[in-house]
Amino acid sequence: MLRERGSVNVVDGPVPKHRQLREILLAMIEGELVPDAPVPSERELVTRFKVSRATVREAVGRLVAEGRLYRVRGKGTFVAAASIESQMHLSSFTEDMRRRGHKPSTVVLGADETAAPPPARAALGLDVTDRAYRIERLRSADGAPMAHEVSWLPAAPLPGLLERELTSSVYSILAHDYGRVLDSAAQTVWAEGADPLRARLLRVPPAAPLLVFRKTSYAAGRPMEHVTSWYRADRYQVHMTLERTPHAGPNRGPAHM
Repeated sequence: MLRERGSVNVVDGPVPKHRQLREILLAMIEGELVPDAPVPSERELVTRFKVSRATVREAVGRLVAEGRLYRVRGKGTFVAAASIESQMHLSSFTEDMRRRGHKPSTVVLGADETAAPPPARAALGLDVTDRAYRIERLRSADGAPMAHEVSWLPAAPLPGLLERELTSSVYSILAHDYGRVLDSAAQTVWAEGADPLRARLLRVPPAAPLLVFRKTSYAAGRPMEHVTSWYRADRYQVHMTLERTPHAGPNRGPAHM
């Protein structure tokens, strides 16, 4: 519920009422409410601040668009957790979260040795008869689910991998136990809606937006991991620094923009 604040109100004046209400709600989000806490209903806000439903909808809608609130159909509007920004570089989830001051944790949902499906087999350079490890994990930051991850790794150069502590960084295990330091990777990123499985695992509504990362990582030129990760788009964003390639000239193809 809203705290009673005698000096905080929406008044007539040069600043539109929806902007005033947005600032009041933002102060609540930043100072009073925790992530995933409900915010007052439209009716409560209309009554408390003596404004129209249109004003409330405009203020709340702006905060939803800014990623500060999120809606769950039939349940209400809730405070969104702050987004975690990731630089585009090669590091494990564990390293990435710790670098940003967050506490990472992992639940292993499954781990077995089997035949890799064609996409993973091709990415890892395996033959049809080669075995691979499949590791499925739920990755969290500060106790909140962040990503669902399915990794494939070649079994032959990594004997006994599934006996290791897979809730820790697999990158560290590869480096320390096998001498396989991942030093390069190729990655593709796209967006998709959460299917029922990932909606349940990541605690988001069905069809909620997810960022999907598919990456093949290499150690000294040999592919060692092929992983697909589904990240909550409301809690994770990516920062990239782009440089313009010098113009190659009329006979050497177009410059990248």
